[in-house]
Amino acid sequence: MDPIARELEQQLSRLSAQALWLVDENPLPRCRPNPSVEVVGNRFDVIEQLQQQGWNARFNDFELETLPSACFNTILYRVSKEKAVVHHLIGAAKRLLKPNGELILLGDKAEGIRTYVRKAETCLGGSRTESKLGGNSWCARIVRGGEEGECPDSQSYAELRSACSDQRLEYWAKPGLFGWNKIDRGSAFLIEQLPAMLETPLPLSGSVLDLGCGFGYLALNAAGPETRLVCTDNNAAALLACQYNLRRAGISGEVLASNAGDSIRQQFDTLLCNPPFHSGFSVDGDLTDRFLAAAQRLLTSQGSACFVVNQHIPLERKAVGRFADISLWADNGSFKLVRLRKPINSTVQGHS
Repeated sequence: MDPIARELEQQLSRLSAQALWLVDENPLPRCRPNPSVEVVGNRFDVIEQLQQQGWNARFNDFELETLPSACFNTILYRVSKEKAVVHHLIGAAKRLLKPNGELILLGDKAEGIRTYVRKAETCLGGSRTESKLGGNSWCARIVRGGEEGECPDSQSYAELRSACSDQRLEYWAKPGLFGWNKIDRGSAFLIEQLPAMLETPLPLSGSVLDLGCGFGYLALNAAGPETRLVCTDNNAAALLACQYNLRRAGISGEVLASNAGDSIRQQFDTLLCNPPFHSGFSVDGDLTDRFLAAAQRLLTSQGSACFVVNQHIPLERKAVGRFADISLWADNGSFKLVRLRKPINSTVQGHS
C-alpha cells in the first residue's frame, strides 16, 4: 500500500463525529465504513463501491452548497488531479468547518500538495502542521482560524461555461473534465470519418450509445431528431455538461451515470467511444478492457462499435475474442479508428 493510502486509511478509522471525506478518482483505501463520516464524491464507480461497503456516500460534482455552514469538525481530502477542483474544495472547507476545525490534505509533492497546503492555510486563516509520509508524499492538518484569508482561485468551478466551439456548435464544460476547454482531436477525427465507417450519413438513426461521453461532443455531432440516444459517463461534471449541451442543441437523449456502461441493460445499433486511459494520476491499462467488454455486451448482433484511441493503445489485439469483425479503419499518426462488429457470446443477439 502506498504511503498516502495507508495514511488515509488510518485517518478514516480515527475520525469521530461530524467529519466529511471528499473523494474523486484516486484509489480507495481498504477500511471499514465509519458511521461518523459523510462522503461526497464526483466519480460514480467510487461512490457506488463505497455505498456497497456501507459508507454514507453521495454522488455529485462536489455540490456542497446544500450543506450548512460550520457543520464539520474535520474534512479529509486527498488532492485531485485538477487544480480548479482542489481550489474549489479548499474554499468550501472554509465555509463548512467549525471554528478550530481541521482540513486534512494528503498528496504527493509532484501533485502540488505543498503549494495547496500553503494556500489552504491562508484561506482558512489558521495554522498548519505537516508530516512527510515517505517518498514525496505528505499529510497536512490546517486549522480553521478566526481571521479572514484569501482563498485560491477556483475559476468559478461550480459553473458551466462556454469552453470551445467549431463551425457547428458551441460546447459548454468546466474544469475537472479531461480536455474540457478544447475539442479533442481524436473525437473530431472519428466524427469526420464516421459516415464512411458506418456507410450512412449523419445524423444517425436507430439507437446510439455515447460510452464515456465527456461533455457530449460525439453525441452532439452524430445524433439528430431520429436518434434514440443514450450518453453515459463516470464523471459527475461530464454528465452535467453533456445534459446542458444536448439541451442547448435541441437533441433529446438520456444522460446516465455509469461505470464504463455497467448499469446499462439495453443494446444499441451504434456505439461511439473515445475511452480514457488515465485514472487519477496514473495510466490504467484495464480501462480499455472494461470499455471493450461493455461494447461487446451492449452492441446488437448487427451493430457497429466505433472507437478512437491513441496510437499506442493495442485496441485491435484486446478486441480479439470479443468481436468477430475487427477493422483498423484509419490511422492519422496520432489516433487510430477501429470499427468492431459481430460481438462474440453477447447475452442477447437482437436489436434494441
